[in-house]
Amino acid sequence: MATFGTLSDRLTETFRNLRTKGKLSPADIDGTVREIRRALLDADVALQVVKEFTGKVRERALGDEVSRALNPAQQVVQIVNEELVAILGGQQRRLQFAKQPPTVIMLAGLQGSGKTTFAGKLAKQLEKDGHTPLLVACDLQRPNAVNQLTVVAERAGAAIYAPEPGNGVGDPVKVARDGVEHARRQQFDTVIIDTAGRLGVDAELMKQAADIRKATAPDEVLFVIDAMIGQDAVNTAKAFQDGVDFTGVVLSKLDGDARGGAALSVASVTGRPIIFASTGEGLDDLEPFHPDRMASRILDLGDILTLIEQAQQAFDEEEAQRVAEKLATEQFTLEDFLEQLQQVRKMGSMKKMLGMLPGMGQMKQQIENFDEREIDRTEAIIRSMTPGERRNPKVLNGSRRLRIARGSGMTVTDVNQLVQRFDQAAKMMKTVARGGVPSMPGMGAVGGKPGASSKRGKKQKSGGGSRSGNPAKRAAENAGITSSSTTASGSGFGLGAPAQPSEADLAEIQKLFGKG
Repeated sequence: MATFGTLSDRLTETFRNLRTKGKLSPADIDGTVREIRRALLDADVALQVVKEFTGKVRERALGDEVSRALNPAQQVVQIVNEELVAILGGQQRRLQFAKQPPTVIMLAGLQGSGKTTFAGKLAKQLEKDGHTPLLVACDLQRPNAVNQLTVVAERAGAAIYAPEPGNGVGDPVKVARDGVEHARRQQFDTVIIDTAGRLGVDAELMKQAADIRKATAPDEVLFVIDAMIGQDAVNTAKAFQDGVDFTGVVLSKLDGDARGGAALSVASVTGRPIIFASTGEGLDDLEPFHPDRMASRILDLGDILTLIEQAQQAFDEEEAQRVAEKLATEQFTLEDFLEQLQQVRKMGSMKKMLGMLPGMGQMKQQIENFDEREIDRTEAIIRSMTPGERRNPKVLNGSRRLRIARGSGMTVTDVNQLVQRFDQAAKMMKTVARGGVPSMPGMGAVGGKPGASSKRGKKQKSGGGSRSGNPAKRAAENAGITSSSTTASGSGFGLGAPAQPSEADLAEIQKLFGKG
């Protein structure tokens, strides 16, 4: 996650130095705690939180749970992970809905924190969950705020109540009260009240927010805070807690590149849970906040559970079963491949998904260079084929490939590479469908038996490498033998996470979706 990138890098480097030590001395632990303190302070985490956090880590690291552990370095990482989860709020907290509809959700925060955009994101998510949300425009000060909420509501497919034009005209307290009554009459089960913000905390802002809260008696008051504003995040959160009080926190702009550590302080300082995290500008870029998963991302341990949940939402179960049957009967075609690409696109950014894999924090540059448009190019090539060509790529002769290249705006080489990669991918997936173990370039058999791989390695060695007559092919095969004999590195801290993909593996993933 971009906002915590620097903090993640610092912590990862600190723990990497522990892996070479079989036993940790008090001096080792003190040095590690000192580096953790520096990393947190550099990331703008509040001093009060840093002192409490490092104190607990040091106390536990010097205790019996580390000194008696088989792998002390892993145990220290586990302690840091647990304490990081604690300062992020401990347990996940979901929205609380009223027993008698409508549920009233009031948004509060400074101007520019992302309240209006979050209102649309929340409305869209609630609709997916079967609710009927109503957006109420109570920001009547900021120029065009009502128009912005109207556009956001339209994009989210949600209803909006905006009787006043805004731009300094209208009573926001009356609009909020009337909006709740309108929702009750029209049987909307959720009301989202978008309130005004200021560039800074002032008495007028707090009075208006407090009056709206008193008039509507909201079930949830969500404080939306920009994860990039630095140390002022803590002071702003305290001011809103004293002036209005809130029941939960929303972290916005977590896709930014600021240090963002102050956002880690909010839950600990205010005692209020973080409920949502906004991870992009799109209306689908909203995630329920899981403290344990966020801690894992910061420590570069990955977030496989969120990745699985996103896949379950994007992939149709019946479609997956149909594709599995086609693979088993060797009927998988380019049409099926196109459908699978479209399913993958529904999951969102490939860069974001790759970033959820364990150990990928060490490959930031490669992930940043991953070209999302390759999927578009691949789709353009396949769509330029006739249905018969998609079902049977073997009929693609030179003239057909030239026509496809011209129709898709690509080159014949691009078409050739796509067909070759499709054949490789289809073979690998067929192997999996039959219960076999696929081989990936540079990795050998994935999950294969150790004995089998060692025998294969000896056989290759005794044969003196590849005997192919094609010099380019022979060099590629020999390179594959060399890379497959290399031991794959584990996760950032060796906590039993899946093996970290190599740079070649990441390149291979991209090749499956487009040209290399």
